[in-house]
Amino acid sequence: MINPYHLLNEEQLEIQALVREFCEKYVRPIVKECDEKSYFPMDVYEKICDLGINGMYIPEEFGGLGLDLKTQCIVREEIGKVDPGFSIGVGASSLAFTPVLLAGTDKQKQMYADHILNKGLASYCLTEPDGGSDAAHQRTTAKKVGNEYVINGAKCFITNGPVSTLYTVFASTDKELGAKGVSAFIVERDRKGVSVGKHEDKLGIRSSETSDVIFEDVVVPAENLVGKEGEGFKIAMNTLNRTRPLGNATVVGIMQACIDYSVEYAKQRVVFGKPISKFQAVQFMLADMEMKTIAARQMCWYVAELITNGITDPGIGAATKCFVSDLAQAVTTDAVQILGGYGYSREYPVEKLMRDAKIFQIFEGTNQIQRMTIANAMLKD
Repeated sequence: MINPYHLLNEEQLEIQALVREFCEKYVRPIVKECDEKSYFPMDVYEKICDLGINGMYIPEEFGGLGLDLKTQCIVREEIGKVDPGFSIGVGASSLAFTPVLLAGTDKQKQMYADHILNKGLASYCLTEPDGGSDAAHQRTTAKKVGNEYVINGAKCFITNGPVSTLYTVFASTDKELGAKGVSAFIVERDRKGVSVGKHEDKLGIRSSETSDVIFEDVVVPAENLVGKEGEGFKIAMNTLNRTRPLGNATVVGIMQACIDYSVEYAKQRVVFGKPISKFQAVQFMLADMEMKTIAARQMCWYVAELITNGITDPGIGAATKCFVSDLAQAVTTDAVQILGGYGYSREYPVEKLMRDAKIFQIFEGTNQIQRMTIANAMLKD
């Protein structure tokens, strides 16, 4: 097998091996059950917390591991190879914490970090039923009353919604200002008026629980405002620009798993008196899968390196999200094709990976929206 990890340093290789061993021991045995019953395995999450992986993105000054983005990508790929849904469930708190890391006070950062490091989960609450990719027009409102805000509205398709106890919520504090009237808030699950709606019965990543989160006259103190009023949309977009490599590293994990299963099967499956790996048609499919996965991985690592060096380019982030998730569709489809009838059967894992991959073309901005972002970046003076 081709080794794509030649340039990893000793620390990265040790972390990779640690996460790989963990996933084989604790995640793989429950993948099928989590997929069938659609639930997030909190007991396994608590075990991965014992390794400190839940704090991999939290700076050391706030008690986390403070791993660089490339190393986080390596972790997310390893989890994604075994169960992309679990990777998304573990990583969603990073998406929720990043707005606070970008614009919050030190007190807010420490509070959020303590919550996650204490094996808690958090959710990024941006998407609304009538909004989708149009995140600038928030129907959820936050009205200031004295030294408090009263939040009303509903969010949908919220990752970890049912299991999170902390939410980063985007709401309009001035509807007349549109995107410039959106603000960000920290909202605790146990506040009066916070509730969780229906559990989404999804096609894929079914071990990542998704639901509506509803806010009915939820009162939060002014100190829960993240940044300043009107900065929420900018914070939300900057968050997505900085977390692009992580979600897509999970996709690379899907692609690598498909290659591993396909190579193993092609060597064992005998037709016309020889393994199908001897047929050029299959070899070409495997080669295409490998090339696409190498390119996807390197793109994730490239964007991670840019961000680590203080360069956040929305166009490149959008290109990465779009490119990697589109390639994953091709790779998972080829894996099912190589395994033939067995690939289409739920006895074998590639049909699940094909289902898991689809969402990455949709959430955090559809790939059609990403193409608009890329084109706009290209056409700017």
